[in-house]
Order: sequence, then C-alpha cells, then structure tokens
Amino acid sequence: MIFVKNVTLRRGVKVVLDRASVNFAPGEKIGLVGRNGAGKSSFFGLLNGTLHEDSGEFSIPTQWQMAQVAQDMPETEQSATDFVIEGDSVLLAARAEVAAAEASDDGMAMAHAYMALNDAGEHDAASRAQALILGLGFSTAQLDQPVNSFSGGWRMRLQLARALMCPSDLLLLDEPTNHLDLDALVWLEAWLKRYAGTMVVISHDREFLDAVTQVTVHVDNAKLVRYGGNYSRFEEMRAEQMLLQQAALAKQADKIAHLQKFIDRFKAKASKAKQAQSRVKALERMEKVAPVLADAEFTFEFKEPNNVPNPMLSMLDASFGYPPAEDAPAGTPPTTIVRNINRSVLAGQRIGILGANGQGKSTLVKTVAHALIPTHGEISEGKGLNIGYFAQQELDVLDPEASPLLHMVRLAQSLPANLRGGQGTGEQALRTYLGTFNFGGEMVHQPVGTMSGGEKARLVLCMIVWQRPNLLLLDEPTNHLDLTTRDALGVALNEFEGTVMLVSHDRALLRSVCDEFWLVSKGRVEPFDGDLEDYQQFLLDEARRVREEAAAALKKGK
Repeated sequence: MIFVKNVTLRRGVKVVLDRASVNFAPGEKIGLVGRNGAGKSSFFGLLNGTLHEDSGEFSIPTQWQMAQVAQDMPETEQSATDFVIEGDSVLLAARAEVAAAEASDDGMAMAHAYMALNDAGEHDAASRAQALILGLGFSTAQLDQPVNSFSGGWRMRLQLARALMCPSDLLLLDEPTNHLDLDALVWLEAWLKRYAGTMVVISHDREFLDAVTQVTVHVDNAKLVRYGGNYSRFEEMRAEQMLLQQAALAKQADKIAHLQKFIDRFKAKASKAKQAQSRVKALERMEKVAPVLADAEFTFEFKEPNNVPNPMLSMLDASFGYPPAEDAPAGTPPTTIVRNINRSVLAGQRIGILGANGQGKSTLVKTVAHALIPTHGEISEGKGLNIGYFAQQELDVLDPEASPLLHMVRLAQSLPANLRGGQGTGEQALRTYLGTFNFGGEMVHQPVGTMSGGEKARLVLCMIVWQRPNLLLLDEPTNHLDLTTRDALGVALNEFEGTVMLVSHDRALLRSVCDEFWLVSKGRVEPFDGDLEDYQQFLLDEARRVREEAAAALKKGK
C-alpha cells in the first residue's frame, strides 16, 4: 500500500498540499488530474522521493521497485536496442554480479551469478527491448541506429521504452503520450493494461486515462480527492456534485445553455453513419458533464467566416511529398509520399485524418496549407478560401523574444484588410482580444520564450481565430494543451461554421469533432469506412504484423 495521511507539502511559500490524504492499493491504476499548477507534479515528486512532506505521514513499501520516464534528452552513441536494455535495472545488477564473480575467480559465486543472470532474462533481453521499441513506432531498420541519430521526440520515446523495460512495482508516467502518434498510443494502452504493478499517470488525454485507469485522484484546493472510476466517471460524479451546488450552477446557467444549444444542434444534424454516431455519443458525454465544462476557466469561439466557398478545394491527380535536399545532385526527383489523390473538401465537412506514423498525414496537411507544393497534379481552391493552419512545429516558429501583443501587431500588419477578421488592429483592441485567450495584464508583454508549451499553443490558436478562417487545418493541436483547453477547443470546433481537417492522437477530440475519416496509408488517401474503434483494431493488427515480420527477420538473421 501507498499511504498519504494529512500530508502538507510546500514549494517555496506556496502550499501545494494541505493535510491531504489518500491511499493506493497494490495493482491499482490511478489517473492524477487537476488544473495546471494544482500540484500534480509536486505530488509526483513526493512519490518518487525528490520532494519530502513538510508534515503528515507518507510511506511506500521499501521493497518496491519504481520506474519512471527520465526527462533528460539522452546523448549517447549506443544503439536504440542497447539503450533500452539498460532500463532493466535487475538485468544490469545481474550483469555486474557476473563481472565481479568472474574477476574474483570464485566458482561458487560465478554459478550463483550466472543463475541470477538467467533469471533476470539475459537470454531474451534484446527481443524484449526491441518489442517495446517497435511498439512505440520505430522501424526495424532503426533498432541498431545510435540514439543520437534520432530527433528529440523520438529520443523521448526511447526514454519511455527504457522505463517500460524496467521490472517495477510502481510506474510513474507524466504525460507519456506527448510524443506519440495514435498508432503508438494504442500500443501503449494495450501494454499498460497488462502491467501488473501500481501505476500513477498524469495525462491530458481523456481517452487514454479512460482506457488505462480505474481510479482518479483529483488535486483540488490543495487536497487529494479520490474517485472510484476512470476519468469519464470522475467527470460525471463531479458534475453531479456541482449540480447540487445551486448557487454555483446559477452562475453557470448561461454557459450551460450555450453548450446545450450547440449539442442539440449537432445531434440533430448527425447522420446515421458510424462515424457520426460516434460523434453523437461524444456530444452526449459533454451534455452529461456540462456543469464541469461550464466551470472551465477558459473558453473561446471561432467567428463566423466571411464566406464559405463550396467546394473548398479539389485535389486533382495530386501527389504530395518533399522536394530534394538542397545538397542533392541536380536532377534529383522529389520524394513522393502519397500519390494519385482525387478528392474534394466540401463546405462544412469535419474530416479526421488517420494513418500510422510516417504515412503522410502531415505531408497532406502541409501541402493543402501551402507549406509544400504538390509533386504532381494540382490543388484547385474555391474563391475566397481562407486557411487557418496549426502546424505541429508552429510553437517552434514563434519568436521567443517577442510578446503576445507584438505577435498580434505583426500579424495585423502582415495581412490584407479582408483577412483581418473584421476586428480592430489598434493596440487596445488587440490587448482586449488577447484577454479573451487568457493573455491579460502584463502577460501581453511577456516574452513568448518564457511561456509554457500550453501558453504558446493557446497563442497560436488565438492568432488563427483572429484571421477568421473558413478552413481549419489542425495538425496535432492538443499536444501541449491541458484538459480544460482541449475541451474549450472541442466546443469551439463544433460551433465553427467552416470546414475542419484534423490530425490528432486525441481520440476524444476526433470523436467529438469529426463526422468522417480519411485514411493515409501505403501511399494512398482513401475514405475510412468505420469509427475509431475500427481504426484502433486496424492499428493493432498492423502492429502485430510488423512485430511478426521483425521477429521472423531477426530469426532468419541468426
């Protein structure tokens, strides 16, 4: 058992936990939730021993082995496989015991050491590590590549694999899905469901929490409030509690009425298509927890577009990919990722773009957004098309030295009058507008480089909304957003009168926003005839096929 009884925990002068109590039983899977700054990470610090209670009682069984994802970026020439194997602390200890025994030339010690090495799984360590690496989206060709050859996001996946490699009784996961695509996320869920130890996870992905947790602990007003059930059940119970608080409900009545209005409207419009029915269920969930959503500290809306061409655009015998590298020999052809696309995007469509990592989802969106040009064919655009584009790397191209206000001033100056959203461009008008996205007071002058990922993402959304687009291209918009802001985005997208094309591993957002799906796979872009449950099964089947092929290749290599 993990016991937390009347614990007070301070960070500087701030009291993050005030006489808080909660208990965790062995084998429980716990979701730790709460607003940003509520104290979730501080509670993790208590669990992993980097912080200590100021008062009260806290204990974890001394014999428990703990695993967590290291937050530092690994710098090593080790192969991906060897790096992940070293996450198995029991195996490393057994290897050290063998080395010591061999050095001592003690036959009895060597016998014990070799037995311990066998028990620690030396014989299948490489295959266990490689199964984790492949499950998290790497290819078989990358198994022996040096860690330093991967980008930051892929190195963090290796850190996650290393934590999963460690035999543990307590697994601590802080935002484990941040660097994962949907295919790797589905695999991780399946792995965690089989995990036998106690797990505590912080995540802003509600469907991930629903899939892998059975207990929710809400960090609220410096207390730890335990709920039996996953995140959706927690929301429902909390909504029921809030409904009993009539005074608070009265203050939220307008917000709840507003939510109810768009829920009713979209439920009435939904067709009988499987995807649309999935969306109806997602909206019904929002209907159940309307008081919780109305209590959110942040909401926003997309303004009605000035015009909505139909079709928005048409792709004619189009192929998309990347131009040759700058140092490539003259005449090098472009690299084509998806080809022979003949599809139209119509006014009012809500399209979720699905596909395994590397299949071309971002390439498709980038090309529609003019960040890339077609390698063949053309894209024909409707008159008056106005694109709002949220790119995965958008946060990196914000000017770290500039403030939110300066970003808005530059945006206003760079756009023609017809793309300024019909809003004022003076400093006071822009400050007022920024305030609607929670950039108030002196924060409008704060350098963006000092802001959190969530604040940067909110600024990018703020700039997109101001431009009054009629087509939204969103490539992983929720990576840095907390649950409150994700909910606000879902509500705003449902009310948006234009067209949405969405790439996301946030299934709750895909469900609540999208009426249809396109699948980018094997160089093609085709309609996906099914809902997200069907797609998850498709991903699991594909992952199994890849693992079996990899295992067969390794066996053949031996």
